[in-house]
Amino acid sequence: MSDAPLTAAELAELAKIDTPTICNALEITSPERRADGFTFKPLVCPFPDLPPIVGYARTAIIRATHRSPRTKQQDRELRLRYYRQFETGPKPTIAVIQDLDGPLVGFGAFWGEVQTTIHKGLGCLGVVTDGCVRDITMMAPGFQVLAGSITPSHAWVHLVDVGGAVNVGGMMVSDGDLVHADRHGAVVIPHEAARKVAAAADLCGRREAPILAAARKPGFTVADLERAMGAADDIH
Repeated sequence: MSDAPLTAAELAELAKIDTPTICNALEITSPERRADGFTFKPLVCPFPDLPPIVGYARTAIIRATHRSPRTKQQDRELRLRYYRQFETGPKPTIAVIQDLDGPLVGFGAFWGEVQTTIHKGLGCLGVVTDGCVRDITMMAPGFQVLAGSITPSHAWVHLVDVGGAVNVGGMMVSDGDLVHADRHGAVVIPHEAARKVAAAADLCGRREAPILAAARKPGFTVADLERAMGAADDIH
């Protein structure tokens, strides 16, 4: 399986699928990843009705409880280096940001009206972070957000590092990983399995169909369930 970036059409197919179903599909394509590669701690989703997003991770680490040890110019240079990540490599992108002040709480918000607008303008679809966010009603429209909490202040928020491996909500992510996310959380799709996932998700749905149909009929019994489970086993 090629590690080449997915085409726009292939990404669009994955974006039609919710993240729990992507996880189901990965149990087929990548069984060794069954207990790895997804967020397993709760994240706040201010926009639960937005559709799933799928894109390539651009990573960073932040903190807000302490002042930056760098000069203002050094901080600006690091911030610009972070933004330049979104102009290179495969697209679309998703920001994946670890907050050292957490986990899953945050102290000062990096994300709000300004950052979501900048990132959306750079082609980023959303953010997955264990830090905090603010400006919920003023964020860029359609920009998906999964965060540790919602708070009002920047505090001393600053970038610590960019482009390295991060851990957000238990999900380990490297820069360039393919990430799928929706209101339920996020998961890394292994590059080598990415082109198999849509078909595997379809298989999961077809296997669930006879069980769901049986369970929804009046007078449903365990005997009906047993027959439906047998029918599901025969679907390949």
